[in-house]
Amino acid sequence: MTQTMQTLIQIVDTAVADAYRRGGPHLACHPGCSQCCIGVFPIAHEDAARLREGLTALEQSDPERAARIHARVANSLTRLDPWFPGDLATGILNEDHEAAILFEEFANDEPCPVLDLTSGTCDLYTGRPILCRTFGPPMRSEGDNGEVNLATCELCFIHATTEEIAACELDPTITDQQETSNNTFNTTNHLHGETLIAYALRPSQPPTP
Repeated sequence: MTQTMQTLIQIVDTAVADAYRRGGPHLACHPGCSQCCIGVFPIAHEDAARLREGLTALEQSDPERAARIHARVANSLTRLDPWFPGDLATGILNEDHEAAILFEEFANDEPCPVLDLTSGTCDLYTGRPILCRTFGPPMRSEGDNGEVNLATCELCFIHATTEEIAACELDPTITDQQETSNNTFNTTNHLHGETLIAYALRPSQPPTP
């Protein structure tokens, strides 16, 4: 893991821990709660690299668990490939408006391939993407009309007031810091766009432009 990547993870994990401290009982997240692990979502290539590092380490420390991940990845790709709104050779999602519309209805019921469906826990937890790390606490999200909302997991903050939700907001600078780190990683590695976890963990070379 690069120093830039380590720095971003430290910043994010510290900010999330602070949000959880303020969120208290409003946060329902716990091991085994995996609703947010169902349905594909874009990840940065920096996230993808961290997942691959985690899988490589797991192949040495727990080859049986790593083999189960490889099997789930292969099964997931069988389902995803026919409808993948991107370049199958690279695993990079298309970035045009039509692709964005297609993605809205794409694989919403597909479980993450690193999710252990028996335990409901992540087999690559320490290498999980930034979105997985930050999901749960209130986080700023831009609506269709440009308005800024505080989005939360639908299982969290159910009985919280608007003021209580606002008081637990995740550090809003995280998004910009993540974008800067991702752009630096992409520039250094001549990459662009985003991918999916299943494509990041294919038994092949990392995506190229």
